[in-house]
Amino acid sequence: MHISINIIRMRLVVGVFVLLIFPSYTNYSAVIPTAASKNRVQPNILLIVADDLGINDIGHFGSEIHTPNIDSLARDGIVFTNFYASITCSPTRSMLLSGIDNHLAGLGTMGEVLTEAYAGLPGYEGYLNFRVASAAEIFQQAGYHTYMTGKWHLGLSLETSPYARGFDKSFVLLQGGAGAFSNMLLAFGPGKAKYREDRDIVTELPENFYSTRFYTERMISYIDQNLSSNRPFFAYLAFTAPHWPLQAPRESIEKYRGKYKQGYDKLREYRLKRLKELGWVKSSVKPYPLLHDHRPWSELTETERRYEERLMETYAAMIDDMDVYIGKLIQYLKIIGQYENTAIFFLSDNGPQGDDFEAVPELAEWADTCCDNSHENIGRADSYTALSTEWAAASSTPYRLFKGYTSEGGIKVPAIFHYSGMPADDMGNTNISSIASVKDVLPTILDLAGIKHPGGSLFDGRLVLDIQGTSLIPLISNERNNLAQTTVFVGWELFGHRAIRHGDWKIVYVPSHDTPKVGRLPHVMPDRWQLYNLVNDAGETEDLSGQFPEKLNELIRYWEQYKIQNGVVEITSKKH
Repeated sequence: MHISINIIRMRLVVGVFVLLIFPSYTNYSAVIPTAASKNRVQPNILLIVADDLGINDIGHFGSEIHTPNIDSLARDGIVFTNFYASITCSPTRSMLLSGIDNHLAGLGTMGEVLTEAYAGLPGYEGYLNFRVASAAEIFQQAGYHTYMTGKWHLGLSLETSPYARGFDKSFVLLQGGAGAFSNMLLAFGPGKAKYREDRDIVTELPENFYSTRFYTERMISYIDQNLSSNRPFFAYLAFTAPHWPLQAPRESIEKYRGKYKQGYDKLREYRLKRLKELGWVKSSVKPYPLLHDHRPWSELTETERRYEERLMETYAAMIDDMDVYIGKLIQYLKIIGQYENTAIFFLSDNGPQGDDFEAVPELAEWADTCCDNSHENIGRADSYTALSTEWAAASSTPYRLFKGYTSEGGIKVPAIFHYSGMPADDMGNTNISSIASVKDVLPTILDLAGIKHPGGSLFDGRLVLDIQGTSLIPLISNERNNLAQTTVFVGWELFGHRAIRHGDWKIVYVPSHDTPKVGRLPHVMPDRWQLYNLVNDAGETEDLSGQFPEKLNELIRYWEQYKIQNGVVEITSKKH
């Protein structure tokens, strides 16, 4: 692996320093599979991540969107019903690939909003830092082929690219979002989106580029190139769907024409009814109420309704297409005889996008000037639209809010595990309600492969942190009957938004710097902790902090512990 001379020098210096100060540390220049793994065939690993997908956007969870391939993974695998990510994209991805909290892995705040206040602070580098070993680095040194296609969002430079962090082959969008087509429309303002293939910056995309198709087909080509090697692969397929701007081929959108004529209020009712029928939520659940500035569908003009319909039609098309190409990848694995030996994790990186562009004036201005956002043009390469708050409320119902918030609608995500190599009685139509998080994915797949994490040791010339996540294999296998929580608590912080969950209880903190957005939100008291019992109140509608002050203080103590353990720096930082 080629990386810059400066990085090589830095790692050598760190390595020598650690050996002098801590001579007892083992030097893991290579990760050695454990003895257990030598007695079985190591599985291939496939991580599939959707971008801003709501927990209720999949057919298996009651959605009207056509997702038969994802549904099949869920039906024949394991569904984690209390699985958590971060509130936005890159912090989740840093935890997924490191098994360590985002504040330690380099994404204590997103790279796009780094300010001088965070300058030089460990864990706030804005990229996946070198204090952690990435999943790709670990699997690569254990003899796996390592591939990535799709959204990286963990560093723009060569030194912080997938190429430098353990991927043999990669084709990635470096930033947090882009259009789906070949014109390289950037999701965050003027300029072209940046792509990298292995070491090289990509200056032009193929004329027929459609991100969902391209990332899948490129992943298939990577796997296909090394079939004769008889070595397993670690593959990370990170779709940019259904992140804004909402774009999809015209024929995909037309499939959903007229599907949403009844509007977002009826869709929210339908989704909640299906969730109750399928047993995903209690029949008595109270959904989080509509925002104060919510406009009922009946009050929209015909023109406004048609525009809103087209937004949702395009969003649904992006999810449908993602499912189609997941199906093509699964079919390819079956053809080459590797499906049975491939462990698949599917998840979303956070809840649905619910803050419209008006919440970020610079994006609203950009959307008005860059593109043609007329009804007829929505979904095309030169359009720039996002899902509206009202549709997002359907994607996250009955949960509170959406992406950008530590409430359930922002951090509870769909998570599916499928592996035919598990014992037959351990797989198939099984739901696990134990609390799990994105930090648990890496220890789980390392456990499956029989690979020891190098935490606390010299790895590639540097000392790396111990993993924080916990393998989910005991829950998936014969020990599943013991669903007692193995994690004391789970914590979150980003842009001043905070939360702690412990058992059935959760505290949530919304900072006042999100005003005036906070004024739109029912039951939100900024700059103070609120307490909820999620078993009785999944929608986080009834603040119990006044009734149970001892429980509130208990969870606040966990928050203080979380801050110290993960080096959280409490600096007011406005979210973008």
